[in-house]
Amino acid sequence: MVNKLDKKIIPCLDVAMSENEGVVVKGVRFDNLRGVGDPVDLAKRYSKEGADELVFLDIMASVEGRDIITRLVENVSENINIPFTVGGGIKDIEDISKTLDAGADKIGINTAAVENPSIIKQGSKEFGSECIVSAVDVKRRTDNKGSNRYRFDEKKSGWFEVVTMAGKKSTGIDAIEWVKKVEKLGAGGILLTSKDKDGTKNGYDNVLNKAVTDEIDIPVIASGGAGSPKHMFEAFVEGNVNACLAASIFHFDEYDIDEVKNYLRKNGISI
Repeated sequence: MVNKLDKKIIPCLDVAMSENEGVVVKGVRFDNLRGVGDPVDLAKRYSKEGADELVFLDIMASVEGRDIITRLVENVSENINIPFTVGGGIKDIEDISKTLDAGADKIGINTAAVENPSIIKQGSKEFGSECIVSAVDVKRRTDNKGSNRYRFDEKKSGWFEVVTMAGKKSTGIDAIEWVKKVEKLGAGGILLTSKDKDGTKNGYDNVLNKAVTDEIDIPVIASGGAGSPKHMFEAFVEGNVNACLAASIFHFDEYDIDEVKNYLRKNGISI
């Protein structure tokens, strides 16, 4: 499917609780998390630098069985002027409503949607599909269980499995079938994260990205693996995604948003 929309650059704030305070963290393949900084300070910085949107993920809320950090969502929302997606620990329609009231523009739903897919349908019906983002965490598998198989490289082929609970729980669900299902249920977009690539900074999984964008019409945000502007270029061209999400390269001052956008424009990407 041809993707004609302008592309977007989206910083991500992965947030965890530390001493009753929210802190932005970053790890590799969802593990070995280390503190990066204050969520509000980073949000303000990225908004001023020209980010197209911002994603805030309370990454341990589902695992820890707690609600999302609403007061922190409110603080971030009050300090930015760009579209704001919030996910993590969203369990039901009440959680969606509460998080939107706290200042989120869109809601990312992962674990709860796998356990109860009707939350996508109910949420899109009540709040509009543009507000509901299906966050899909994915891991490569090389066994024969998946219904859609792809060539990963010259030596390996396999399928893509949906994982939940911050990547800790295997579901057995074929990711390609899952994204088609959530599109039919009313999701307005997909936040597609490769667990294999997360935090590695060696490029996005464009086999995965292309497999998904070939099958659905709603916007897809690529996540996991950004290490340079070139990687984003490849995700747009090879993966045909609508947006690239990144964390490490922005958090650790390896690139700023303007630098990334200038590179993409010079290489023919409408950004």
